[in-house]
Amino acid sequence: MRDASGEMRLQWVGKGPGVGYVLQAVIAGDELLSAAARDVPGARVAPLRQGLSLMPMTDEVFDGVTDGSSAGDLGFWRLPGGFERLLAQWSVSGPAAYVEAEYFGGVGEQRAAVWADGALVLGPLDVPTKKWFSRTVSPISQALGRLGARRGLREDEFEAVGLDRHRDNEGWISSIDTLRERSCGRGVAGSSRSS
Repeated sequence: MRDASGEMRLQWVGKGPGVGYVLQAVIAGDELLSAAARDVPGARVAPLRQGLSLMPMTDEVFDGVTDGSSAGDLGFWRLPGGFERLLAQWSVSGPAAYVEAEYFGGVGEQRAAVWADGALVLGPLDVPTKKWFSRTVSPISQALGRLGARRGLREDEFEAVGLDRHRDNEGWISSIDTLRERSCGRGVAGSSRSS
């Protein structure tokens, strides 16, 4: 979509202007993330499509994985100190991404990085605030592609895996809780470790 000045503008499909989107999360394969989350206090895992899952970076998760060191040079807003080392460890079992996005009214920023085989292999990729871009090459879509996600005919990787289902981490947590209630303890959806 083009704005009044003719610049390309990110528009969330089916969402009105002035609507925000905020996400800070780990995304990886279902089995990898479910296993990794067992050792993280307060971790909850939401199923996405295409065999991927998402673990929102809540305050409890942040506190549980930080090692007290500085956040490092990756430039993320909410990446806990030392967490990149844990992501590298997890990635020995399969690729894992850490992603952040913050938008309001189509203007905003994304950042993404992918670890595989114990090392950072993609990124960190970012798009500065107010820089218009095509979602087909957005940082998060590139990271999802590295995790094996495939775009659809009318959707990029972001939409194809279902990241557009919720507007923020709280929405993801609520959906995990709802899935857990529906599963009635059968372990079907979402996982959590209480501290």
